[in-house]
Amino acid sequence: MKARFVPVHLEEHPTESFTRQLDALMMLGEHLIDWQEPRWIGHAADADGDAVIVPDMSGVAYRLLPEFQALRLPILVVTSEFGTVSMWDWEIRDFLRRRGVETTAPTSLAEFHDVSRALATKAKLARSTMLAYQDNLGAGKQPDIFKRFYWWEEECVDDMQKAFGVSIERRSYKELWQRALALPDQRVIDEMTRIDGEVPILGLSQKGRADALRLKLALDDELDETPDVIAAGINCLNESATSTTTPCLAWNLLFEERGLIWGCEADLTSMITQFITWETLRTPAIMTNLYPFLMGDAALKHEKIPYFPEVDQPQNHILTAHCGFFAVIPQSWATEWAVRPRVLEIVDENAHVLDARLPLGDLTIVKIASTMDTLTVAPAELTNYEQYVDSDCLNGAVLRIEDGYRYVETLPSHHAVLAVGDIVRRLELVGQVMNLDIQKI
Repeated sequence: MKARFVPVHLEEHPTESFTRQLDALMMLGEHLIDWQEPRWIGHAADADGDAVIVPDMSGVAYRLLPEFQALRLPILVVTSEFGTVSMWDWEIRDFLRRRGVETTAPTSLAEFHDVSRALATKAKLARSTMLAYQDNLGAGKQPDIFKRFYWWEEECVDDMQKAFGVSIERRSYKELWQRALALPDQRVIDEMTRIDGEVPILGLSQKGRADALRLKLALDDELDETPDVIAAGINCLNESATSTTTPCLAWNLLFEERGLIWGCEADLTSMITQFITWETLRTPAIMTNLYPFLMGDAALKHEKIPYFPEVDQPQNHILTAHCGFFAVIPQSWATEWAVRPRVLEIVDENAHVLDARLPLGDLTIVKIASTMDTLTVAPAELTNYEQYVDSDCLNGAVLRIEDGYRYVETLPSHHAVLAVGDIVRRLELVGQVMNLDIQKI
C-alpha cells in the first residue's frame, strides 16, 4: 500500500521550480508514493489523500497563512532535490508553526521514506483487522496474573479502534484448535516436508512438530478466509490447556510467508506497537518481558533464577526473557535461531519455544500507552546474553538504559517491544504524521 500525496503549489499556476522539484521527488519516492494531481494551495483544503506536500516554498507562504490553516491533511515540506527540507525554509516553517500550522520536514532521504511509509501505515490500519484467539480470561493456568492485563479489556479494544480505525476481532482458541485437529494428516506431512532443512527444529518430538504445524495450517486457513489481517495473537499461556502446542513456530512461518505480526498472549498493545514500528521503519520489532534489576526478588522468583548478572550500575539494567528464552523472533531477523522444546511448565510437554537472538548493540524499547495517543520510548543497549540452567531463563538478554528508576516509574507494561537501532528520532517523525506523541523515558 502506498501513501497518497497531493502536491501543492503556492502560486496559482505551477512554476518551473515547482515542476522540477516535484519531478525529483517522484523519482525519489516512486516505490512508496501514489502521486495525486497537483493543486494550488487555495483549492487544496478538500484534497483527498494522506498528506499534502509542498515541493517548492517561497516568500509567498507568508501571505498564505489562511490557506495553510485551512489544510486538513498533514503538511510535508520537502523542498530539496535530496528528499529533505531546504535550510532556507526553516524561517517559513517557524512562521507557520508559531501561528498554529504544524509541518513535517525530513532531514534525510531515509526520513522522507519513513514519513511516506508512516502515512501509508496510517491509512492501512483503518482498513485492517487484528485477531485475538481467547476464550475465558477469568480462568486458565494463572488467572491471578493474566486477568490484570489492559489489552484484554473492552476499553482497550474500543480505544484502539477509535485511535487507528483498525478492527479487533476476538475468536475462540478452542475452536481454532479443533479446526487444527480436523486437518488431514497429509497436509501436516506435506508442510513438514516443505520446511525440512530450512527451519532448524531441535529436540522436539514428532508429535510436537506435527502439532505445531497443525496450528500453523489452521491459522493459514483462517487468514485465507479473512481479508486484510495484519496481526494475530493467541492466549497461549493462560489457556494452555486448550492445546498440546504453542504458536511460536506458527508465528515465525506466518511472518516469513505473509508478513503477519504476532502477539504473544494475545497482547493487542504489543501487536499494534510492533506493526507500527516495523511497517513504518522496517527495523525488526519483537515483544518480550522486562525484568528490571531494580525489581529484585520479585523478578528473580518469577524467572526461577538465583541472581542478576554482575554489572556496573545495576539500577540501569534490565533482564529480558520470554517463555524460557529471549523472545519470539522471526528467523530472518535473528543472528541465531532454533525451535526447541518448551521450557515453562505451564504449557503442554509437546509444546515448543524459539531460542533466538538479535544483534548486540543499540535498541529502542517502545510501547503504545493505554490512551493510544503516545508511544513511550527509551534508548537502550543490548550488552550481552545470560544463561541460567534449570530456570525459566535459559537465555535472556541484558539491556542497559539511561535511568532505571525513571523507567520503572513510567513504563506502560511488563510486555515491551524491542526495536533494533536507536530509532527515537525516527519515531518522533512518524508520530508527527500518525497523531502520536513520543514520550522519551
